[in-house]
Amino acid sequence: MFTFSLALVALVVGYLLYGVFVEKVFGIEPERTTPSYRLTDGVDYIPMATWRVYLIQFLNIAGTGPIFGAIMGILFGPAAYLWIVFGCIFMGAVHDYLCGMISLRQDGASLPEMVGNELGGAARQGMRGLSLLLLVLVGTVFVTTASGLLATMTEGSFGLDMSAWRWVWIGLVFTYCILATLLPIDTLIGRLYPVFGAALLIMAIGVGYGIFTREGWVPEITDAPFVSHHPKGLPIFPFLCITIACGAISGFHATQSPLMSRCLENERRGRFVFYGAMITEGIVALIWAAAAIKFAAAQSVPPGQYAGMEPYHALSAILSAGGHGTNPSLLVNMICTTWMGRIGAILAVLGVVAAPITSGDTAYRSARLIAADFLHLNQKKIANRLVLALPLFAISAALVFVDFDVLWRYFAWTNQTLATCFLWTAAVWLHRHGRNAWIAFLPSVFMTVVVTSYILAAPEGFRLPQSISLIAGFALAIALAIWFLRYTHNNKPTHE
Repeated sequence: MFTFSLALVALVVGYLLYGVFVEKVFGIEPERTTPSYRLTDGVDYIPMATWRVYLIQFLNIAGTGPIFGAIMGILFGPAAYLWIVFGCIFMGAVHDYLCGMISLRQDGASLPEMVGNELGGAARQGMRGLSLLLLVLVGTVFVTTASGLLATMTEGSFGLDMSAWRWVWIGLVFTYCILATLLPIDTLIGRLYPVFGAALLIMAIGVGYGIFTREGWVPEITDAPFVSHHPKGLPIFPFLCITIACGAISGFHATQSPLMSRCLENERRGRFVFYGAMITEGIVALIWAAAAIKFAAAQSVPPGQYAGMEPYHALSAILSAGGHGTNPSLLVNMICTTWMGRIGAILAVLGVVAAPITSGDTAYRSARLIAADFLHLNQKKIANRLVLALPLFAISAALVFVDFDVLWRYFAWTNQTLATCFLWTAAVWLHRHGRNAWIAFLPSVFMTVVVTSYILAAPEGFRLPQSISLIAGFALAIALAIWFLRYTHNNKPTHE
């Protein structure tokens, strides 16, 4: 428990120390009028209370990511602690903060526009296409995930089987997402998200309490941290860095932070909303990583169902117990109901079902805003919102018929690739404005190695030997680093 406790403290200290440092590097100007006031339109640009913006931001970026990703990530062993803590403090929270604040300085610009402003028109066009594709996939995946979970809970009701209920729930969830995408942000999202966000936090607190009070074993950092404990023998690097995304660093966040940059009342609140929400997500990820392995360890000793198995193998067996591949939602439900009783079961439903729905609807909303930026189409009129939203939902509805595994296969890699692209963008922005670009430059180099070596070595990628993949990853990272250093040498900083 020492390592887990130390990791929790480290995340809080990281917010208090490194978060302040990043804020100073950015150079906030509290006297500036934010876009929420200057561009108020009653739809997307609406000043909102800081606590509300924080909870919406937290739920936007969290979803089931810090839960499911952390559960899968702890299979690698105590290295998951290191990735969550250091990845969150020095990469993920920096990524989210810079994304939200640079967007705010550019009147709430979406991800493709920020990338294009710093890296040029070709990068803008490429990021527009990639972002829209990712967001439609995210929306589709989370709609089908939530609908599938709800179908399992309602199977047999009113004489309908699981397949029939799945289509009923898909229709209902899509209806909600359409409304959340079209209506002003404070109508549904602003009212429901704080409730769901609070439920997700309460669930994490309850599970965190169980980590300290329930029987079981959790790994310490001294337990071979740089050796993979994964039952399938997957190497820690770069597979762990892709498995745990939302709990450490996630490019999906770069599509969500601009939503809240349009609602922030003052630049002084940016560290709490953007850096703080990511640190909170890291804490949630840490809690679920420790809870998963502790619950599995308790099941691996007599009279547990998986008695005699190694804890990591027991966890892997629990995750696949449903007979439909890996399903972390089963474990989430088991932990919540076992450790927290009926309240835990209710929170599990909110966490495992509401979280993907709320990530899905903001994915569609982000896609609408990216398309609006690209087409320069004002979104104050609902007719203009319909023109952009309906084609997105039509594409998503068609994708519902595609095999779920195909939809999900490349999501994790694309997610981290987006994060890498934005970090390079942030590094250029910081240099151009005379700031310390190293806070974004070093994470950019690291993540370039991660995403390049992963796609070359992964089963769903090119399946090259790990040594060759790593060499290629380092080569590309070094090439981009040289390009950036030459850029900083040849381009003098300017000022706003």
